Amino acid sequence: MAVIPKILVFAGSVRTGAFSGRTADVAQRELARQGAEVTRISLGDYPLPIMDEDLEKEEGVPENAVNLGRLIAAHDGLLIATPEYNGSIPPLLKNAIDWVSRLRRDGSRSFRPLYGKPVGLCSSSEGKFAGIRCINHLRAVLVRCQMEVITPECSVSGAAEAFAEDGQFRDERLHQSMERLCRILIETSRMLSVRIEA
Repeated sequence: MAVIPKILVFAGSVRTGAFSGRTADVAQRELARQGAEVTRISLGDYPLPIMDEDLEKEEGVPENAVNLGRLIAAHDGLLIATPEYNGSIPPLLKNAIDWVSRLRRDGSRSFRPLYGKPVGLCSSSEGKFAGIRCINHLRAVLVRCQMEVITPECSVSGAAEAFAEDGQFRDERLHQSMERLCRILIETSRMLSVRIEA
């Protein structure tokens, strides 16, 4: 019997009505439809100071970064839906990644929650470029963190008009893009699972 993969889903923005949040909603439903066990969180529930190595030296990695790292470690894969800020990664998302990437130990055990973890990426923007500049920057950062970034992605252009009243995409091509992204993420997460139960 195939293992049911656990996928963690979050958006790179916590703004009310954010297009990235609505894209994450679509991903959450599609992953569940395809049989994954989905956990949805908000980065707003894990507030963190700006990454600062002096602070880390004095106080250690913040507790919220440790908690977020433990949550990531307890899942087989991640799906991140990001907005684009000035052509790149929003600071909330980048800061969370930077802090979690600093984790090396959890008590007596070696602990690198991002290492080898499969991740799928979505982007969104009101413009025609669909956040693709950001998603390319994010992909590079996550590869640097030694995550397994899957190739398919889902980028939503004209996001103000992209969602129907039921929250799904209006465009069938976007739906197909999300369906493929979720399918490959589930398959990769099942194959490469390095889940660490809390």
